[in-house]
Amino acid sequence: MSDDKKKDTKEQNNQPIQESRRRFLKNSGLVAGGIVGGSLLGTFIDNPFKTVDVSSDNVEKPVKEFTESRMFFTRYDDFEVLKAAVERIYPEDDNGPGAIGLGVPYFIDKQLAGPYGSNKYDYMKGPVQEVKVASSYQTLMTRGEVIIEGLRKLNDEAVKRHDAKFPDLEGEQQDELLSAMETGEIELVGVKSPTFFNLLRQLTIEGAYADPLYGGNKDMMGWKMKEHPGIRAGYSDLIEEEEFQIVEQISLKDYQR
Repeated sequence: MSDDKKKDTKEQNNQPIQESRRRFLKNSGLVAGGIVGGSLLGTFIDNPFKTVDVSSDNVEKPVKEFTESRMFFTRYDDFEVLKAAVERIYPEDDNGPGAIGLGVPYFIDKQLAGPYGSNKYDYMKGPVQEVKVASSYQTLMTRGEVIIEGLRKLNDEAVKRHDAKFPDLEGEQQDELLSAMETGEIELVGVKSPTFFNLLRQLTIEGAYADPLYGGNKDMMGWKMKEHPGIRAGYSDLIEEEEFQIVEQISLKDYQR
């Protein structure tokens, strides 16, 4: 047999093998990418086993408030005590929402998660003065540690006196415990209880009226209750008005694009 005939016969014999290889690669690619993997080839090759779920209901999902997430409080129980405590300090009434409705707990959480909560820029070495009235900050504990210590003691005292956790108490019972903190009746470890109470009250008020940019004063409702104009750049357009002007509130967010 001539060499040309041998070559033609060899190519004819190899052709079924090559076709078989192509068919195998194509099928295995479909399985790996189109059906099993689904990420690469699935975008180009339709999956014959895929079921299309068609729904005619256009349900709008509620907008997530990403600012309402905990950064400092790792224990949910501590945060629940905080919510109950600040709501008694700044309760909801006919004028508008209370501390919870204004987002004060999340404002406090964010403050404690930053340099303020760790006293990063404060002198935190001794000696610590012994004072009868804890109107000043006299402790080696950070603000975050003070708040945690006070909240957990509040909860412990609630269980001790009323056999229930602080958030589960009646409003009058919660006020009783908060008043005991304010007067120094309840003892804390490493800090005076009035220091904790004054810090908590200060943070509550700040959370109610600070710019919403910092996590509190939700929807500027704290300003709206007081008819406060917010953070306005100027009043040149209103200064000549003879009557009292009620203007729309402006936040720092309104100046940012």
